[in-house]
Amino acid sequence: MTVVVKLGTSLVVGDDGRVREDVLRARGAEVAAVVQGGEPACVVSSGAIALGLPRLGLERRPRSVPRLQAASALGQARLHAAWDVALDPLPAAQVLLTAGDVADRVAYVHARNALQALFRLGAVPVVNENDVTATDEITFGDNDALAAHVAVLVRARLLVLLTEVEGVYTRAPGTPGAELLHEGATAAEFGPGSVRGRGGMQSKVVAAEMAAAAGIPTVIAAGDGAEVLPAILAGERRGTRFAPADARVPSFKLWLRFGKPSAGRLHVDEGARRALVETGGSLLAVGVTEVEGGFGAGDAVELVAPDGAVFGKGVAGVAAADVDRSRRGLEVVHRDRLVVY
Repeated sequence: MTVVVKLGTSLVVGDDGRVREDVLRARGAEVAAVVQGGEPACVVSSGAIALGLPRLGLERRPRSVPRLQAASALGQARLHAAWDVALDPLPAAQVLLTAGDVADRVAYVHARNALQALFRLGAVPVVNENDVTATDEITFGDNDALAAHVAVLVRARLLVLLTEVEGVYTRAPGTPGAELLHEGATAAEFGPGSVRGRGGMQSKVVAAEMAAAAGIPTVIAAGDGAEVLPAILAGERRGTRFAPADARVPSFKLWLRFGKPSAGRLHVDEGARRALVETGGSLLAVGVTEVEGGFGAGDAVELVAPDGAVFGKGVAGVAAADVDRSRRGLEVVHRDRLVVY
């Protein structure tokens, strides 16, 4: 089993645009101790853009995509060099992923195999989004989502999202009545991300819920100070914990649900919904009442019940234009290529 630890930009980079070496040394030593104790570990680290901004003479994230990509290119080398030192004596492996790598099943499997090979070699993968090639249309959105995808990818036993606050609060930390939630986050009030990062507490909660749905417990906790990971791994009451779903899901269905973006929707009648949910059947054209989107065969489509609720996702066996209710035996989504929520 594997532990995935994510550090946000504010933990990695100080207000002066330099690496917070004390934080990286402390967390790096703890991650190294986990690996030396016989359990693989993976780091997901933000900070490349923030480290590149001073090289461009900037204090805030620019809105221009090329400038963001330039800042990432300048900062990524500095970021990985810092982790290489922090994780010593273990080798730090640089792994840069895009949302496209996760969406494509072949690339997804290759990435998983590469990470597993690094684990077997005793290396620590340090993962970040490849901002130089990512675009607004093809992006994880923030590294909290990336961390959840990585946790699902490697079937982690625990995802730890480290931030500057103790966990998820019932309202903004520091305001009257704000209380730390030790379990879940249904009553939380979320603040914006930092001026250098993209995240915020809401993105962490979404990532935690995604991992929990995949059967992976998640802890959102403060990442500064001494003895952070040992306490969390020992089960001490730190931060906010999200319990995992009970059922274990096959890796293909995890990829389909969380990795492959939807290209359209199929609205189905009640009979088709029951066949999919209760008997594990395939979706036939006769059960489709409405088609949304111009998807093709092989694209992912969401499945929508008569009440409008999305209850599943599948890989279309035919293009949208070919879904014809009169072709009663036409299989639109095979039962082995869908997941029901």
